[in-house]
Amino acid sequence: MLSIIVTKAKNNIIGKDNRKPWKLEGDDKHFDELTKGKVIILGRKAFEALDEVLPDRTYVVMTENRELRFPQDNVQIVHSMLELQGYIEDANENFVAGGAMIYNLFMRHVNKLYVTELDKDFSGDSLFPRVNEEVWNEVSRSEEMEEAGIKYQFVEYDRK
Repeated sequence: MLSIIVTKAKNNIIGKDNRKPWKLEGDDKHFDELTKGKVIILGRKAFEALDEVLPDRTYVVMTENRELRFPQDNVQIVHSMLELQGYIEDANENFVAGGAMIYNLFMRHVNKLYVTELDKDFSGDSLFPRVNEEVWNEVSRSEEMEEAGIKYQFVEYDRK
């Protein structure tokens, strides 16, 4: 089973120059709690933009570069959707964590969205697709939090 985990601005921006244009410790903690012990699927650029490779997870990096290697034991490299079929069909929850192209590629395969919704617009060059209310049902929304002058909420959606 695949789930998407993403933090997006009010205008659906998720990044600028392969980085998040915000830093929210509460959101980082939320990501850490949800993904601990899980598989995280992401594109090469998103992986390379990480501040650190977190322990107790398996990172699956999708790239067309067949020469690319990463030294960490908990990092696997795949080159096609076919190689990811097992994660799509797995009964365990696996997370898709970006970037924009990877989110778009996997959107039709995911059953759940974990979205940190920021109540602020940002400028950027990477967009998350609009959450279509005909496809997704909001199942929970946290209390509003504020950090670094940014209000945000954790929202979960299930596929209808």
